[in-house]
Amino acid sequence: MIRGEVNEYSEAIIHLAVRAPDGSEREIEAVIDTGFNGSLTLPSAVITAFRLPWRSRGLVTLANGTEDQCDIFAASVVWDGSPRHILVEAAETDPLVGMMLLQGYRLRVDVIQGGSVIIETLP
Repeated sequence: MIRGEVNEYSEAIIHLAVRAPDGSEREIEAVIDTGFNGSLTLPSAVITAFRLPWRSRGLVTLANGTEDQCDIFAASVVWDGSPRHILVEAAETDPLVGMMLLQGYRLRVDVIQGGSVIIETLP
């Protein structure tokens, strides 16, 4: 089970450990974004600091409906206590957790400041 909380902007926040290829880890704070169908976005400074390997470029549709290209990198995260290999999209925003990472899990959010965010495996 993964736990987080709702911040003062009504965003569902969790903390997530990202592993660099050398095995070092860094905890990030990420916003759950149910409108994002990928796994995770990270700012380019974090991607560079972790030396994440580049995989490809991809076409993304932004919240305002415009399309843009972004670089895609390989990474590992600690998800529900276990390592999980994912693709990370470079985006100059706060880190976002998308629906691909939530696949197979239930998301419950008490949408009030300080409310609980619970992510648990589906039965």
